Parts: sequence; C-alpha cells; structure tokens
Amino acid sequence: MNAVTYDDVHVDFTWEEWTLLNPSQKSLYKDVMVETYRNLTTIGYNWEDHNIEEHCQNSRRHER
Repeated sequence: MNAVTYDDVHVDFTWEEWTLLNPSQKSLYKDVMVETYRNLTTIGYNWEDHNIEEHCQNSRRHER
C-alpha cells in the first residue's frame, strides 16, 4: 500500500473558483486542510518537500 501524501489530499482553488464558494464552504475547506495538516504531521510527514509558508500565504490571499 502506498503512503498518502500532502499532494493526494490538497485542493488548490484558483481565485475564480474560490470566489464562487460561499463562506461556509470556505470555512469547511480551511478546517479540513488544518485537520489534514495536523494528521499528516502526527504520522511524521516530511514538510521539507513543500513550501507550507507559501501555501498559507496563498490561502490568506483567498480570504479577500
């Protein structure tokens, strides 16, 4: 069985897609991604392969 990676569970919306989501959908997305981050961290996922800071900045840009 192959291990699950961050790329397997990450969803990256374009700005256009993000603007089509209602506030509850945006909140759900953020909650699920935080939980996923925590779960992967708990099982020892190596975050060196991903620029988490850049991802977080992109997510904050979508909050507008």
